[in-house]
Amino acid sequence: MLQGMTSEPVQQNGVGTQDAFQRLWTPHRMAYIQGENKPTGPEAGDGCPFCGIPEMADEDGLVVARGRHVYAVLNLYPYNGGHTLVVPYRHVADYTDLDGAETAEVADFTKRAMVALRKASGAHGFNIGLNQGVAAGAGIAAHLHQHIVPRWGGDANFMPVVGHTRVLPQLLADTRQMLADAWPSD
Repeated sequence: MLQGMTSEPVQQNGVGTQDAFQRLWTPHRMAYIQGENKPTGPEAGDGCPFCGIPEMADEDGLVVARGRHVYAVLNLYPYNGGHTLVVPYRHVADYTDLDGAETAEVADFTKRAMVALRKASGAHGFNIGLNQGVAAGAGIAAHLHQHIVPRWGGDANFMPVVGHTRVLPQLLADTRQMLADAWPSD
């Protein structure tokens, strides 16, 4: 017997071995696991979501802020609430392919994201980085994007460590609005 979304036990027809663990079902993660929204190839026209997001309304694309060369967007599959990406508009795969203005704006938007996340959610620290290439863990290797992951003291609880599950306390649309409101101006 496994626990489902209701208080009633769910019979799994003998599949699996009964143990002492409760189950937290996260079927929405299957979209990420199965590669939803991943490009079909390395070119900008190959279904790259980072090329399509700028054409959307901010609310629909989860865009927090737009600059001249880059934009900030919430990660659709976040590691923590407020997980933000800084993405160049230009479809480039490698950090060394950025020109000087793009590099400067990636750095500036990273700083602004940190300010906004501290103001909006009281983040205590950050994990910031680029995953360059599939071998380095890039989910969308064809389009460069910098991760800004807010962290709080004690946020490495048992769920991600033991349960390999993230618990996000806020809807992405609400998080996007909160960070957009807290985004520092020029």
